[in-house]
This record gives sequence, C-alpha cells and structure tokens, in this order.
Amino acid sequence: MAKKEKEVKEKSGTSKKAESSSKASTKESKEKKSKEKKVKIDELSLSCIRSLVIDIINKANSGHPGMSLGSAAILYTLYTKHLVSDPAHPDWINRDRFVLSAGHASALYYAILHLSGFKVSLDDLKKFRQTGSITPGHPEVGKTDGVDATSGPLGQGIAAAVGMAVAEQSIQANYRKGELLMDHYTYCLCGDGCLMEGVSQEAISYAGHEKLNKLILLYDNNDVTLDGPLSNTFSEKVGERFDACGWNVINVRKGNNVKKIDKAIKKAKKSKHKPTLIIFHTVIGFGSKDEGTSKVHGTPLGVEEGERVKKEVYHYDHKDFFIPPEVYAHFKKTFIQRGADAYSEYNARLSKKKYADKYKGSWERFNNLMDHEEKDYLPSVYPDFKEGEMISTRNASGKALNDYMLSLPNLMGGCADVASSVITSLEGGVDFTPKTRYGHNMNFGIREFAMASIQNGMLLHDGVRTYTGCFLVFSDYMKAAIRMAALSHVPAIYLFSHDSIAVGEDGPTHEPVEQVAALRSIPGLRVIRPCDEKETYAAWHEALKSTSAPTAIILCRQNLPVLKGSNPKLAEKGGYIVYHNGVSVTPMYELVATGSEVSLAINAAKALEQEGIYCNVISLPSWELFEEQPKEYRDSVLTLPKNKRVSIEMLSPFGWDKYADYHMSVETYGDSGKADEVMSKYHFTVKDAVELVKKIHKGEAI
Repeated sequence: MAKKEKEVKEKSGTSKKAESSSKASTKESKEKKSKEKKVKIDELSLSCIRSLVIDIINKANSGHPGMSLGSAAILYTLYTKHLVSDPAHPDWINRDRFVLSAGHASALYYAILHLSGFKVSLDDLKKFRQTGSITPGHPEVGKTDGVDATSGPLGQGIAAAVGMAVAEQSIQANYRKGELLMDHYTYCLCGDGCLMEGVSQEAISYAGHEKLNKLILLYDNNDVTLDGPLSNTFSEKVGERFDACGWNVINVRKGNNVKKIDKAIKKAKKSKHKPTLIIFHTVIGFGSKDEGTSKVHGTPLGVEEGERVKKEVYHYDHKDFFIPPEVYAHFKKTFIQRGADAYSEYNARLSKKKYADKYKGSWERFNNLMDHEEKDYLPSVYPDFKEGEMISTRNASGKALNDYMLSLPNLMGGCADVASSVITSLEGGVDFTPKTRYGHNMNFGIREFAMASIQNGMLLHDGVRTYTGCFLVFSDYMKAAIRMAALSHVPAIYLFSHDSIAVGEDGPTHEPVEQVAALRSIPGLRVIRPCDEKETYAAWHEALKSTSAPTAIILCRQNLPVLKGSNPKLAEKGGYIVYHNGVSVTPMYELVATGSEVSLAINAAKALEQEGIYCNVISLPSWELFEEQPKEYRDSVLTLPKNKRVSIEMLSPFGWDKYADYHMSVETYGDSGKADEVMSKYHFTVKDAVELVKKIHKGEAI
C-alpha cells in the first residue's frame, strides 16, 4: 500500500512539475509573442512616421529631412513610452515639457503631434511651411497645439528647457506640499549644431551647477552639419564636456534602437542630483541614398527617391500621407491614455478633500497665478514720492522691485553677476540653489545670453514671473533671446542700467550708444526709459501688468531729481507734458526727452523763458506705450509740427525722426573720464540745449 501511495505521489509530483513547466512555457510563449507584437508595432510606427516625414517635406518641396528621419526613433520612444501630457488639455500645468531645440526637424515634430492626438490634422501636415498654416518651418508656441516653445535658432532651445526645469523646481518648493501641484520632467532634443552655439554652453554650465536633475537632454549625434561632416568644425569630446559641467552622461550607440532608447531614458529619469545628457548616435537622412551626408540635411528627397526609400528600406508600401489604423491605436493606447490617466489622477489628488481644503491658501494662490492674475496682486496706488529727492533710476528700480515683491509672491529673477550695480536682489531674499529651491534671487553668473533664454523658458513653463538684468551695453549679448521673447509673446522683464555716456570712467566699451535704438526696433518689445523715481515705479507696474509682451526698462547710474511735474499714471501712457512753459502760452517749441535728459530739458526750458522763448517739455519714456494711445491723446501731448520739436537723448538719434526734426544726441562712441566732463565734451549741458533751440529759432540750425 505504501508502495502504491509512493507511486501515486511520484506521478502526482511529476504531473505537477509538467503542469508547472507547461504554464511556464505558456507564459514564456505569451511574453515572446507580446515582445514580438511590440517590436512589430514599433517597426510599423517608425516606418509610418518616417514615410510621413518624407511626404510632408516633399509636398512642401521645402524642409529638413535629415534629422527628421535620423531622430525619428528618439521622439517616437519619448512620446509612446515616457512623455506625460494630455492632448485633451494641452495647457495642463503639470505636463512634461518638450523643447525641440533643433527646430529644423519640425516635420518630425508635427507628425508626432498629429499621431499623439493634438489638434494637428493631416491637412495641416499637407500645409507644412505654407503661409497661414499652423505648421510653420520652425515650431512656434501658441500657433501649433502641443508645442511648448518657439525654437529654431540653435542652442536657445536648450537654455529654454533649462528655464522650464528651473520653474518646475521653484513652483514645487514655493507651495505647501508642492510636489502634489508640480512634479514633471523637461525634455529637450538637440543636434550637433545646438552644441556649437555659445548659448548652449552657458546654459549647460548653469544647469549642472544648479543640479537640475529633472532635465533630460536628448542629443541627436549624427556627425553632420549643413556644410559637411561634423569633423570639419567640431572635435570636442562632448560627453567629457558635460561630465565636467556636472551632468550624467549616457551613450546609446544604436540611436535607432527603440529598446535601447527606452532603457536610456528610464535611467535618466532616476537621476537624483544631476541633469542628464543622452547621446544617441544616429544616421542623418536614415535610409536615403545620401544618408550620412550633408546633402540630405535640408533638401527634400523628391518623389522618386521618397517612394524608393519608403518601399525598399522602410517596407512601407502605401499612398502618401496614409497612416495605418494600428498606428493611431498604438498612440492612443500609449501616449494618449497615459496622459489622460495622469491628468485624472492629478485632479483627483488635488480635489477638495485631499488638497484644496487642507491647503486653501496655497491652492487659491496657485490657481490665481497660473491664470495670470498678477495684476490683482499689484498695489492699486503708487507710494508717496519726495519731490526734489535725488535718486538714480537704478536705485528707484530696486525699491520698486522690493515693494512689488511683497505683493507678488511668484516674482523671481536676478542678473549677470552685477546685482549690486543693477540693484536686482530682493532685500532679505534667499538665493535659488539646489538646497533652497524656494529662493527668489537667481545668480545667473556671467551668462547674459543664456540668462535671457532661461527666462524665456521659465515664462513659457508658466506659474512664475521673472526679471533679468545687466548693463545696457551688454544687451547686445541678449538680443537674439529678447527677439525670441517678443516672438513668443512672453512677459519677460529686462533691467538695463548704466544707460548712457554718463557711465563715465568705464569708457566707450561700457557706454551704450546704439543699444536703445536696437531694442526699439524689435517688434513687440516695449522699451521704457524713466526720468525719475515716479516713472520708474510706473515702468515696473506696466511690465508686471503685461501678460503677452516683454518689457525693457532702461535705467541710469547717476542721481536724478524726483520731478515736480512727473506723473506715474501719465507715464503709463508712454508720454505726457512734464513741464508747461512758464507763462502757459502756446509753446513755441517742444523739447522731447527721456530718462536723465528730461531734467536737463526742463532746466533748458526755464533758461529759454528768460530770453522770451517758451517751450513745453515732453517726457516720452516709452514710444511703444505712447503709440498705443488714441490719436487724440497723442495730439494733445505733441501739439506742434516736427520742425518745432527737439529730441534730447544721450544716445543714437536713430528712429527719433518720427517725433522731431532736430536732435541732441550721441553719434559716436563715448570717452573715459568723469561723467560731468564726458557729458560736457559731448555737448549735453543746459547751455548746449539752450544754444541749439536759439539757433533753430534764428533759422541757423541744420
């Protein structure tokens, strides 16, 4: 009996082992089939995306197929396996951010956005690079659904992504249980050209120093630029460069392998203390006859070559712009579903019982500031000013900044290592550092270009208000980023001090001449050059009220009187009569001035009255704000014809012809010496102003 029982047990054990083995085999088989299915859909999706890119560019007969084909696997993997965003709520504040720094690969970007469920239709793809379309040659924020940043000028996208990572960390640290409100990654795709631009190194250095661990830079390293092989111009050991700047570096030799790309991004997301660079070695123009060469960088493949590549290399034999239902379904199951789930989960954890009631103050402030309600936080009245008090507008700006900071809790910023000169620090404020993410004082170091681009990224991210500053003469370093701010309609604030030849001893290298004219030439940028403390407060007020236009505030180093006739409310209009001629008769001339020259003009007008020549003085701190006013108002300020007006500004006269026929200006570089002596040398005294008007009066002025 015992023997039979033993046999039964042995048979039973064998049976169980066989059953277990069978189950394991079935499980392995299912897993194998699942992997094969995933590989199959990955291959089909990539063939579809690359073919779509070829069709988009061929249809436009314009575009850059090289990187679009070479980096397709990178962007595909990012969107289907990692990026969290909800196309049904594209402005969701806690979404992951993505910046295409190499904006010329926009055809790929638009193809991915279409498949990902954003409002980019096939018809939109067919209108690529066409007038009025939402698929322009390079991505533009606000024009195309799903685009987080305007990009294309190489390198700036990297700096913008750095700014987004800064904003994410700052917001998280400035609210109770902030990780529930803000917790996302920032991704950026760049190419070889981006890493050659100086602005990228400035931004890379800053990001490493600040330990922005949730920033992931995806580097499409295809070893080719527009003019030829990368080796013609670039031989850096990029990985070592980033390592020296405090970044993690991951190398992916097979940059078209979805599995390896996925693994690298997973690893990057685990970083605790450093931003991460992933170097993907790819082939430009993947699959085309000119792959690996500069010929395919910016030239459409053409119909014949396009058809060959699609059929023979990608094994994709479909009509142009065809997308298999399986590919749509795959993106819906991955990217779209992941985003919808994340959005729902976010709202659930912030529901009344879980956050809104527990942290009511934080919740209300968070929502108000996300909705651009900063104006509700600004004081409704200006402070009392002491007329006659002497104060430079840079110091007045520092006072205004600290006053407004008390009421605007999300204001943060700094300058390029000249905080004590431009007066950009918040009194008693904490620095933004890896250990104090709640800090509001930013130390950008001597990185003017990156500073301005980082500010763009912070504002594009949303949820913070920012300012940056440096000496006016160095605004030239920032001009490309300022232009991008205007193009992107972000309310950046620039504080530019040391605004004229009155800088004195530092000499012509530091004395601006043409910079304000250059800034005024940028469409969409508002330039304000206040004449005293009152107008400086007005300049800050206008800058902070803006939700869609950047503002440059031009500040002086020398002390100026707080004028009796200056008016901050009228300064908000951009121009007004600051001094009526002493006898209140119809003026004979109008002296139109800005900044420190307004007080000079008033003193000149008073001197001219003694000789029977009566002038009104017009303070015109902002041409842009003035031009926004109704014609009736402008005509009430500037009442005389241009040949009866004199512009007075210690800068280039370029552009002043729209307001006056005669100019007191500077048309050469300055000099090194005491400020008063330099101004005298360049004929910027009351005596010089009086003599010029008298010459005009006598018909002797040219």
